[in-house]
Amino acid sequence: MTTARAITSRAHPLWLAFVLHRVSGVALALFLPVHFWVLAMAMTDPAKLDGFLQMTGSGVVKLAEFGLVFLLAVHMFGGLRLMAMEWLPWTPPQKTLAAGATAVSFLVAGLFLLEAV
Repeated sequence: MTTARAITSRAHPLWLAFVLHRVSGVALALFLPVHFWVLAMAMTDPAKLDGFLQMTGSGVVKLAEFGLVFLLAVHMFGGLRLMAMEWLPWTPPQKTLAAGATAVSFLVAGLFLLEAV
């Protein structure tokens, strides 16, 4: 049985890693226009920006920031895992790298949340 044939189930951890990487990329792409809009407020309407920044001190926004940092870290470490698959001469244990990427991403996001709170 070949490796490509063994990974056919959508319940496989590597399929879930693929989905998480794809979803994090789409979520980050959707976040960028909002981010640029807020940055534009700094130049066009500083009073409106101040009101927006006061809102960012709430707990819900802090949790949303945790989610954003988690998605960013998942996407970055998932991309590094994919580059390792493509460019390194050895065949790495894929499930271990996928789990490690998710764990490190959660650690980075958790440290960000602890710093923000």
